[in-house]
Amino acid sequence: MFGDRFARHVEARYRKRGLGRAQARIVDFLVGHDIEGATVLEIGGGVGELQIELLRRGAARATNLELVDAYDGPARQLADEAGVADRIERRILDIATAPQQVERADVVVLHRVVCCYPDVERLLGAAADHAGRLLVFSHPPRNLASRTVLGAQNIAFRLTGRTFRTFSHPPARMLAVLAECGLTPVYAHHGPVWQIVGLQRTPA
Repeated sequence: MFGDRFARHVEARYRKRGLGRAQARIVDFLVGHDIEGATVLEIGGGVGELQIELLRRGAARATNLELVDAYDGPARQLADEAGVADRIERRILDIATAPQQVERADVVVLHRVVCCYPDVERLLGAAADHAGRLLVFSHPPRNLASRTVLGAQNIAFRLTGRTFRTFSHPPARMLAVLAECGLTPVYAHHGPVWQIVGLQRTPA
């Protein structure tokens, strides 16, 4: 599903158009909450567009976690060209199953990730535990139209022999997991394709 061809497509799109609208909103939210000198952990960051832009805007270092290595070549090329390759670490690791192998960061980002993971409570719980100050994530809206589209996608995946599936997790359940981990929503954008939630760690 997320192979070399898809990775090159994402790379080419970023070169031609820059960040997508949802990505730009994520960057704006984080920059608005002061990321100067911050460490960034992105889960499922693909070719690293968000990491590059955040490093350009003041973040100190970024770590990207992936489940596949198809993105690594395009990601390294983009980072080299942007002059930030020495500040990005890329790892193949599932934080939900091996959280102890990942260091905490000031900022945690999950864009277009929760809809690809079956156990969203475990994923978001691990992500929240690693967020020192801020966490931002995106998810598709949970309504009849989106659930119909995701259902059709899963039928197509099954018919073509792919094991990948998409998921429409209840937003209230996701926010409850993050609240239990001490994160409070401070930003929300309700787009037709991607909804974005920004959260801040509640002071002890």
